[in-house]
Amino acid sequence: MVIDQVKTSSRSSSVYESLVNRFPPRVIRSRESYLKTLCHIKSFKGRSRKLTADELDYLSLLHLLVKRYEGPEEKPRAVEYLKKLLEEHKLRIKDLSKILGKSPPLCSMILNGQRAITRQHAMRLGRYFGRGPDLFLM
Repeated sequence: MVIDQVKTSSRSSSVYESLVNRFPPRVIRSRESYLKTLCHIKSFKGRSRKLTADELDYLSLLHLLVKRYEGPEEKPRAVEYLKKLLEEHKLRIKDLSKILGKSPPLCSMILNGQRAITRQHAMRLGRYFGRGPDLFLM
């Protein structure tokens, strides 16, 4: 029984390794790499058979890499809301910096979607604008 499990495990491992050898998963840092990864993921979609556990694991890893490159899905709504409030109150990045108690470069990164609004940021923004902090964590 133990021998059968070892054989299955090594067979499964070799399938995964062949997938990795064919298209090695890497951190996506360019649009070109992003598009290649998406094309590779799509190549698995039209198959008539069910995907194996190894293929599913491999695709999950590729999806994580794509998601990391694309950035957080929900943050732009909160950031857009923050930008609207800043515009309405005629506030600049240096004003936001004072509200958050953080550096202007960090505030720029938040507004550009490169950094997330943390719970602490949301609390400070909520207090300043008289809104619930949850609006800044959408």
